[in-house]
Amino acid sequence: MTNVDVEGVSVPLDHYIDGGRLASEQRFEVRSPIDWDGWELGRVASGGAEEIDLAVAAARRAFPAWAALDPAGRLEVLTRLADAIDAAVPDLAKVESVDNGSLYEAMHLRVLPRAANNIRFFAQYAVDRLGEPPRTLHGGERNRVRYEPCGVVAVSTPWNAPFMLATWRVGPALAAGNTVVLKPPEWAPLTCSLLGDLAEQAGVPPGVLNIVHGTGAGAGAPLTGHPDVDRVAFTGSPATARTVYRDAAAQLTPVSFELGGKSPFIVFDDADLDAAAATAAYQYDNSGQVCLAGTRLLVERSILDEFLKRFETRVGEIEVGDPREPATTYGPLIHPVALERVTGHVERALAAGARLAFGGRSLGGLYYAPTLFTDIPSEAEILTHEVFGPVLTLQAFDDEEQAIRLANGTDYGLAAMIYTGSESRAERVSRAVVAGTVWVNCFYVRDLETPFGGSRDSGIGREGGRHSFDFYCDVKTVVERTSSFSAS
Repeated sequence: MTNVDVEGVSVPLDHYIDGGRLASEQRFEVRSPIDWDGWELGRVASGGAEEIDLAVAAARRAFPAWAALDPAGRLEVLTRLADAIDAAVPDLAKVESVDNGSLYEAMHLRVLPRAANNIRFFAQYAVDRLGEPPRTLHGGERNRVRYEPCGVVAVSTPWNAPFMLATWRVGPALAAGNTVVLKPPEWAPLTCSLLGDLAEQAGVPPGVLNIVHGTGAGAGAPLTGHPDVDRVAFTGSPATARTVYRDAAAQLTPVSFELGGKSPFIVFDDADLDAAAATAAYQYDNSGQVCLAGTRLLVERSILDEFLKRFETRVGEIEVGDPREPATTYGPLIHPVALERVTGHVERALAAGARLAFGGRSLGGLYYAPTLFTDIPSEAEILTHEVFGPVLTLQAFDDEEQAIRLANGTDYGLAAMIYTGSESRAERVSRAVVAGTVWVNCFYVRDLETPFGGSRDSGIGREGGRHSFDFYCDVKTVVERTSSFSAS
């Protein structure tokens, strides 16, 4: 077994299949975005079709026994896994911070604790909420609904919050009685690799959770197109999702996609401007590498100057730097390819005639200044394409109708933020905007019981609460004429 020391934490670099570690002849390099040129974290096993076949076969062998456990039995095991994650949060935060450049403090205090909650919540939900009382039909028949495990679930998780977002899918899949093959992101695979150790520590049976590292083409495609996979859950870009969708469609495998966003952040003239400006500045969080971020600021014209003044004050408080330092607001971009993408978007926006209000430059290494464009031609790419970096746009609107038209002016529909002092306006606009989630006078508030997902190019399906089990289960209706039963 090959391990590497990362910030004092021993991290396995091999696959986790059938309860043990497995190496591959091929390996890929993982570097820290904190110091890309000088800090190699390790060389991770690079799997392909052979390793995927082994992992899927292990998951298939483990499925009958895991599925045969009742929800209470699975709850016992998964509670131990959640407890193990809770205890490991400080170490996981250290590794994730240097692996993908996210803030150590945010990972430690906010993001990674959600991972344990993802496991614990869905395991408990399966016990408490999936059993529906039978209904008696008009002819006297008894109607029951059963949530049966579907089989082997393929989970592909992104690099911007890999561990937490992996558990968002792994949690309900395991709680439903399925087994899982997880492919971590090649740009930030290390904390997902640690999930295998935590599962073993918690007594998750061999084969119930398997982890195969690799590239999208090398490991991802064989996994999502595998004939013995029963569900595919993917988080990533719409472009990659189209390839995944094609591969899964060849097997008629159901998919759940959470994809990109170009979310509107709408500020009306009756809004609390201090709160709106503070939340708008927070859209630079994680160097803008958040699919939900409200990157299109839409502000009523009558308050535009005042909002911009308060917004610039808040942005001036941002400290870009080493994500391990408490004073840092956000760290580096994940990879040189990400820096190249952000730089290209900025250059094309300038060429299209957009005015650069501030930022628009590299700060050295993979660090990029918070950036804002104003006075943007309506046909400019920057208004409709996801940048996935610390780049926002600002547009003015004159009335509610125009605000809604601008908000819906992209192919995305993941989220929207609305700041207003009017409840009736909040109701009208939240109804009219195309988005899977609408936050009114707040941001990033999540309830695991409510549906989450995107519209248009932002995704397929919904997860959360019962919606997750609708996807990760084969939902079965049983209709019985009980009068035909014998006394025995």
